[in-house]
Amino acid sequence: ARRIGFPLLVRPSYVLGGRGMVIAYDEQYLETYMAEATRISPDHPVLLDRFLEGAIEVDVDAVCDGETVFVGGVMEHIEEAGIHSGDSACCIPPFTLSLDVVGRIREHSRALALRLGVRGLMNVQFAVKDDQVYVLEVNPRASRTVPFVSKATGVPLAKVAARVMAGEKLAAMGLPDDEVEPTRFCVKEAVMPFGRFPGADSVLGPEMKSTGEVMGVAGDFPAAYAKSQLAIDYSLPTSGVAFVSVCDRDKRQVASIAKHLQILGFEIMSTRGTARTLRAAGIPVTEVMKKHEGRPNVIDEMANGRVQLVINTPFGQETRSDGYHIRSAAIRHGITNITTLPAAAAIVRAIEAIKEDRLGACVLQDFDSDAPGVEGLSLSQI
Repeated sequence: ARRIGFPLLVRPSYVLGGRGMVIAYDEQYLETYMAEATRISPDHPVLLDRFLEGAIEVDVDAVCDGETVFVGGVMEHIEEAGIHSGDSACCIPPFTLSLDVVGRIREHSRALALRLGVRGLMNVQFAVKDDQVYVLEVNPRASRTVPFVSKATGVPLAKVAARVMAGEKLAAMGLPDDEVEPTRFCVKEAVMPFGRFPGADSVLGPEMKSTGEVMGVAGDFPAAYAKSQLAIDYSLPTSGVAFVSVCDRDKRQVASIAKHLQILGFEIMSTRGTARTLRAAGIPVTEVMKKHEGRPNVIDEMANGRVQLVINTPFGQETRSDGYHIRSAAIRHGITNITTLPAAAAIVRAIEAIKEDRLGACVLQDFDSDAPGVEGLSLSQI
């Protein structure tokens, strides 16, 4: 662990859904985790990987016939790498990555598929940091994102893969150019069950917590993301009080989000440390006490209906901290609760799209038109 360096992604071997996986920021927590991991997977080793903090995660679904590779979709995750891919929202086409980075991701995906001799579907997970592309894992199988990619692009990847496995070649199927991105933005969002489990912490991590998925489609990313949140029945307030309290490592980035909220008409409420950071950036803020500091505190403000939006990011492995009580209270009172800065930035842009009335309807039956001439592969027929 000392040789690799902290933070570390730590996981027991031979588990599914990220069960037992954590991000360890120091030796003390790693020692505590190791004792627990032996109970989850006593007969198998614990794997240690360097964790790329602040990296963008990317999913790719592709089909290979041994000679040709069709890249079905390149999905940029909203949450940073380290959040389980089943819990992270993602978007087709990528909304922040450069064309050069996306092109390299496509090239790497094709090279991996051919080198591994894949016949059928393949999923690759990448991480991008400082324009450097890293391979996280390669899975020669269908991924949970295949239905989403098929819906977003109009190409039924499962049917394509089945025909490949039966001996057909991709070149004979009349597939569209996989270098051309969809003309609309499609966002897949995870459905979380926190409201049904009192006391559960809504912080996302490498262990999967979601129980379903929804999809939002629009002409731009903010509107598509807004639709995905509304599809889960999340309340996206367009005015009121936004409570913002973030960990120290996020303080440098939170000012732009709070400023955007202020421009949209929100009043900003924060605890002492975050309030100091926002005031230094010239943002008016109402200071409120944490639970352990006395009353009235932020929990009281939420109970009294004063808070419409909560942005609270945790640090490390503190589970019964003030942040935990804040997030639990938000769930209890039905307040939209964001636990990562990338998701907070996306939510703010989504609120702006709602205020500007940019959430028009998209006709699903038109999706097949993106893949004309795909013989026998109409999405509406599967």
